[in-house]
Amino acid sequence: MDNCPLCGRKLDKSANEHHLVPKSKKGSDTITLHQICHNKIHSLIGEKELASYYNTIERLLEHEDIQNFVKWVQRKPIDYNDKAVMSKKHPWKKR
Repeated sequence: MDNCPLCGRKLDKSANEHHLVPKSKKGSDTITLHQICHNKIHSLIGEKELASYYNTIERLLEHEDIQNFVKWVQRKPIDYNDKAVMSKKHPWKKR
């Protein structure tokens, strides 16, 4: 199996597809990430920002909170999954 382009760890059965530009913003290109990495992206960055700027791995890795997450998760086992990584509250969504 390949490595996760965000954290660099080997991908496992939790891997899933992330749309670089969200589908809601007409995106179609995807990359395969660990579920925990995918969740972290969406917990930190809204769809508008993903579409307008954070639409490549390189740009995602510019984000300070993503950098801190990657440093942290790289020390975890490949199959580590923390449900708390994905906040239930999304500050960019209007309720």
